Amino acid sequence: MPNANESAPVFMDLYAGCGGLSLGLMNAGWQGLLAVEKDPLAFATLRKNLLEGEESCRYAWPAWLPKEPISIGRFEKAYHRELKSLRGRVTLIAGGPPCQGFSLAGQRKKNDPRNLLFRHYVEIVRLVRPPLLLLENVRGISVEFGKNHRAKKPKRGRPPTPFSQKIKNKLEELGYDVYPKLLRAADFGVPQLRPRFFMIAVARAAGPHLDPFQLLDKIRSQFLAQRALPADRPVSAKEAISDLETRGKVMMECPDSAGFKQITYTHPQTNYQRLLHGSMNGTAPNSLRLANHREHIVVRFRGILEQCRKGIQLNEKDRERLGLKKHCIVVLDPSRPSHTLTTLPDDILHYSEPRILSVREYARLQSFPDWYEFQGKYTTGGEKRVKECPRYTQVGNAVPPFLGECLGLLLRQVLEQPVVHTKAVPARMTRA
Repeated sequence: MPNANESAPVFMDLYAGCGGLSLGLMNAGWQGLLAVEKDPLAFATLRKNLLEGEESCRYAWPAWLPKEPISIGRFEKAYHRELKSLRGRVTLIAGGPPCQGFSLAGQRKKNDPRNLLFRHYVEIVRLVRPPLLLLENVRGISVEFGKNHRAKKPKRGRPPTPFSQKIKNKLEELGYDVYPKLLRAADFGVPQLRPRFFMIAVARAAGPHLDPFQLLDKIRSQFLAQRALPADRPVSAKEAISDLETRGKVMMECPDSAGFKQITYTHPQTNYQRLLHGSMNGTAPNSLRLANHREHIVVRFRGILEQCRKGIQLNEKDRERLGLKKHCIVVLDPSRPSHTLTTLPDDILHYSEPRILSVREYARLQSFPDWYEFQGKYTTGGEKRVKECPRYTQVGNAVPPFLGECLGLLLRQVLEQPVVHTKAVPARMTRA
């Protein structure tokens, strides 16, 4: 393994999912050492792209760790000695624990066992002691339990402490200065709103420093300018996926799903599409499979397209008028970035076609390049929903690579240009 002081800075990605954050960090010049992901389907995508792909985007991967799915708890307990040996060789631990228990989009669960996975993260940090930490989670992690967007009246009594503050306190006990920030993916060239809570933690022993997020605006401007992406407005949904529309396309059998169709891909049409298509020269990306909607579903979707406002979640009157029981559904506005993607593909409808989006359209709205291949089943249901991570879930849970790259560039600048220390920002949500 390369030493972080002699070559590219080295990171580990915990709770890596399908690899969006890792890809962004690698594109920013970081060397990935390893990734921890317990779901076999998400790990299959990780393996395909970042273990078996091009050398420029590949983990170094230590010989002592099998290239297979592993839970964060087992990783911490089984490799205690090996993790301790990485001290001084790993510059960054990245990644955020599963966020379902904190999400404002669903029922928040204070006692969700996934909320406690942070304990394993803390122990790994204690063993490795890297100079930098990067954590990502839903914005609900910074809101005290008992509050969400549906709450009508606050509960009486002393308000509980937001989980983000508990994390901050624990990391400060380990010797880190912690800086929180609420960032919108749409501000970083991603055609999706996606507000997310980030924390950067800097070891006090690493030297004097300012709040790292103070450097982010300049990095963001340079990132957008170098890619000819607009700085005065977000990239729109149509700019991201217009070349994947079915209208005017020849249809073909989907190569990885018998009985399903997909478009015959032609070429990108916008600057954003050309960026993500790269040097593929018209080669079709994977995961273009279109849903097999029944006729009555198509009729329902067509009615929604014709009667409801785009870019706005259907309200109660709309749902009653159309006979819909589903609470969360929105039609894309072609001129604006997408609403935040979820793991449920029928939450968002296409802006001009009566259908849900394909996984590749999901990936475009997350800024994954076209060469990135998603693996495993497309969807799952029933009891398996909380146990499996099919393609829609992989993409919906990912950190957008564009945002990960900007944060990677920011963290490299923190390493290269330490400045005067100031007091850490209070743990409240702020926006870039």
